Amino acid sequence: MPAPKVWVTGLTVGAIAAVTLLAVQADKGPHPTATAARPSASAGASPAPSKSTAPAAVPEGSGTGRRVVYSLGQKRVWLVDASDAARRTFTVWPGTVSPDPGTYAVSSRNMATTGSDGVQIENIIYFAAKSGVSIAFSNAVDGSSPPPAEGKQTGGVRMRAADGEALWTFGETGTTVVVVR
Repeated sequence: MPAPKVWVTGLTVGAIAAVTLLAVQADKGPHPTATAARPSASAGASPAPSKSTAPAAVPEGSGTGRRVVYSLGQKRVWLVDASDAARRTFTVWPGTVSPDPGTYAVSSRNMATTGSDGVQIENIIYFAAKSGVSIAFSNAVDGSSPPPAEGKQTGGVRMRAADGEALWTFGETGTTVVVVR
């Protein structure tokens, strides 16, 4: 029965080639930004996606060069390239513990785990700690953005899955993370 192995291998190679071709084509096209809504005024409601016509400008005073910029007040992240151009920007849902404004570096990364709120998360990028709580960017595997568990201290800065993948690719260990108000 060697024929099925050849078929599966050929199918796998074909799938990898197709994904690679699509990735190359996507890289050559425009790089739109992802957006998400501000949190709802109703108690315990999760934010829903919203429409934005123009990406927000990178905050002044956030440094120069290749970096991740996280605005606490705007609940937004920018991926900024070496020429100081924002390559992507998106809103995030912070946990209950936020980092102090300042400059940090990606200290470690983890592909997947269970968050302190019990939600399966992926693309985890650790960059700070405060009051004994590790602070990291991540996205929920199921795409959810539940409100932080009551009474728990959580340092997860959650985002949509596509944004988590983009940040995972951009935020290698050692990448500068600038937190602004």
